[in-house]
Amino acid sequence: MHAEAPPPPSSPWHERSLSALLSEAFGGLPPATQAALRAELRWQTLTAGTPLMREGEPGDAMYWLISGRLLAYVDAGDDRPPRRVREMGCGDVVGEISLFTGEPRSASVVAVRDSLLVRLDAERGQALLAEHPALLTQLSRRLVQRLRSERDARPWAAPRTVLLEGDADLATFAGALERALSAFGPVRRVTHAEAEQASQQLPMWEADNRFVLLQAEPGDEEWNAWCRRQADEWLLLVDGDAQPSATVAQAWRQAPSASAAARWLLLQHAPDLRCPRGTADWLQALPVQEHLHLRRGSAADLQRLARLIARQAVGLVLAGGGARGFAHLGVLRALQEAGVPIDAVGGTSMGAVMASLVASQRSQPDLMPLVRSAFRRNPTGDYNWLPLISLIRGRRLRQALRDAVIGLCGHAARIEDLWLGCYAVATNYGRASEVVLRRGDLQTVVAASAAIPGALPPVVVDGELHCDGGSFNNLPLDVMRAQRGIGRVIGVDLLSHQARKLDFDTVPGPWTLLRDRLRPRRARRYKLPSLVAYLLNNTILYSVARKARDAALADLLLQPPLHRVGLLDWTRLDSCVQQGYEHACQVLAEPGVRARLAPLSDLQPGSS
Repeated sequence: MHAEAPPPPSSPWHERSLSALLSEAFGGLPPATQAALRAELRWQTLTAGTPLMREGEPGDAMYWLISGRLLAYVDAGDDRPPRRVREMGCGDVVGEISLFTGEPRSASVVAVRDSLLVRLDAERGQALLAEHPALLTQLSRRLVQRLRSERDARPWAAPRTVLLEGDADLATFAGALERALSAFGPVRRVTHAEAEQASQQLPMWEADNRFVLLQAEPGDEEWNAWCRRQADEWLLLVDGDAQPSATVAQAWRQAPSASAAARWLLLQHAPDLRCPRGTADWLQALPVQEHLHLRRGSAADLQRLARLIARQAVGLVLAGGGARGFAHLGVLRALQEAGVPIDAVGGTSMGAVMASLVASQRSQPDLMPLVRSAFRRNPTGDYNWLPLISLIRGRRLRQALRDAVIGLCGHAARIEDLWLGCYAVATNYGRASEVVLRRGDLQTVVAASAAIPGALPPVVVDGELHCDGGSFNNLPLDVMRAQRGIGRVIGVDLLSHQARKLDFDTVPGPWTLLRDRLRPRRARRYKLPSLVAYLLNNTILYSVARKARDAALADLLLQPPLHRVGLLDWTRLDSCVQQGYEHACQVLAEPGVRARLAPLSDLQPGSS
């Protein structure tokens, strides 16, 4: 009833696809050369999870992918998970370097789903290149073009076939998702009623549509197993307001573990829920790579899911900057008024604090009183009289964060409970490395990202000391750019680092500085930062130095000037918000800016 492998290579569709591929790639070659190449190609099928090649093996062949999806990865060593290199779709060439160098494979490649390829053995390929120099020229040109384009390629290619599973309201949700995805091109929804013809028709459906949505059928394990082998990505729809279902968890854990298809957990909630909770239980029960919270009946949430699947989602990245971080709220307001959707958010230090506010999806009128209340006292004003590990005790900041979390969520939420995908960047002190925190107690995660070394005490996360993430990455655009589903990235940078000439040769002693600081600000002789401000600025010097390089990762980079606002000016909330808002409005009104945030232009049927 259901096919156990891809349609046979004798399918007319596959023959036409191969002819079209060769015509596109080598249409300028003499007919005799094309015929010689075609005669040496051999069909090969791979079931989902089957390796095509392994890192270090001899490079004995090159391949063209006719249908399906492949994933290339390399061994990261030290018991770490493999590092993903790239995904390949229809028409991509794999392993062509072996024809030129004969070197061992530089990466492993596995079938994400059932796939069909044609193979050219290296020995025969090298003979062809010697006999037909024009073929060598064409292949060399294609190889150079691919190596150049890989640097700029989006990390996660959009899927073509998507599987939707679930234990309730599946048909209704599938219909709504089909309509949301249709904003990016034609969609073909396939149910178990078409099981008899699905294996033969799937290639044509893929060719004629932007997405093929495979709808699982509860209880029909034969159909569901076939769908899993054909899907580029899996979606599991569950009731997020309930406890993880043992039945669902067992079924997904028993699904083909060798499959490289990404798995999304879709948690449905009541439409009036203030903030989800219990997400960690679901993530522990089910083997998934991503999760998304959805309100029942929310068109906006379904559109967000569609943008993520289409790799058109918008990510907002917020820089650290102490009290200047209040400007992020003004930028958020301007983006909302301009109709720019925010689908994921991340940040460092004060940017992580503001990112959690954005991810809560509370309205601007709700956020301002909450922030005003949480930061009503100077959060960096409780100095340590015995500064053994930090100048500031950090109790006020912890209290401000605690008040903000409870005010936002109504409970001691975790970062994965927030409505939008959210991350905070911190520094692992013991490992001297950057760490991206996506799970854990929200207050702890944000406090770790904001713990300025020397100024604030470090925070213990999973038994290790963590401190301010600005040491490595104050504006973590690269983290957002590498996130699955993100197609556009907006960055908000707060730190204008301008060199200033001093009119004195040496830094004076402490008593001289103390007397100087007792004078009115304008009458001071020595324009030097306070100790806390000096430590905070030193924390982000590396990030400031790499700012120009990182700015290329943003489709839109906003840099509010924030006149006369220092890093510790906690009383300047309203001024910061207003300056952030005015700057963002001005930039968004410039010609061409909105076009940079528009959907990518290559989302057409037949694109990979």
